[in-house]
Amino acid sequence: MKGFSKFCLVIALLTSYLHFAQDSKPAEELSLDKGTIESQFQYLYKKSGNYNAEGKRYEVVRTINLDKLKKNVLDSVVAARTNAAALKNTISTHETTIESLNSKLKETTDNLTTVTNEKDSMSLVGAQVSKGTYNVILWTIIIGLLLLLLLFIYKYRRSNILTQDAKSNLSELEVEYEDHRRRALEREQKISRQLQDEINKYKKSK
Repeated sequence: MKGFSKFCLVIALLTSYLHFAQDSKPAEELSLDKGTIESQFQYLYKKSGNYNAEGKRYEVVRTINLDKLKKNVLDSVVAARTNAAALKNTISTHETTIESLNSKLKETTDNLTTVTNEKDSMSLVGAQVSKGTYNVILWTIIIGLLLLLLLFIYKYRRSNILTQDAKSNLSELEVEYEDHRRRALEREQKISRQLQDEINKYKKSK
């Protein structure tokens, strides 16, 4: 009976502590419905209960909160992968555009070289214009194409940076999730062993 009374006392203390930990509001505005993954982990730690047994500290996490956090992490991973795929498509499109602009620029440059070797008076779209006017028109086109080429090169490099950042964030999320899953599994195993020890103690006391 004495052992049974101790077991009941431990269960009562655990229940009271968990109830208090779940009902108390965090000092910061943390939630599993918003914020970063890091803030959601902080929320989970604040909402978890703990107790000491045999000189060891154990954490108790609600399954519903753990499932919610798992879903949020997986959603973040999916979103990061989707973003990375979209950036790859954008980069591919920019590469195609740059190749097209390079081809057009080379063609225009070749045409300019041929034209400058001809007479001062030449035909442009069926009209005769002076060599100076013709050169001004062609160089305007070339400068415009060069500006477009520089613009697309800038966008391509920026997209590449964003892709690398997305890959890095995805890798960090995966490592963070695996680490949390491992710690949660260890906690569940410790709690299960503790519960089994208490059951064994109770059986022996009878």
